[in-house]
Amino acid sequence: MSEPHIHASHPAIATRLKRAEGHLRRVIGMIGEGRPCVDLATQLHAVERAVAEAKRALIHDHIDHCVTSGGAHDLAEIKSLTKLL
Repeated sequence: MSEPHIHASHPAIATRLKRAEGHLRRVIGMIGEGRPCVDLATQLHAVERAVAEAKRALIHDHIDHCVTSGGAHDLAEIKSLTKLL
């Protein structure tokens, strides 16, 4: 089993994701309430942005703290990460 890989930014990222989770639950409730599609789409857009921002923060933090030597492995990892942004 590998050791935990925790950064100082992870609690803030988890908080963002919990907020997005709450928004998503609200969207599901709105569907059950028969809310207008424009309202649903607006809330889903907010969920997408929250998740995207959490992902971006995680990737930037990883680059700042884990990609260190500048070797070929790190370059390949950076290229893989940029595809996810």
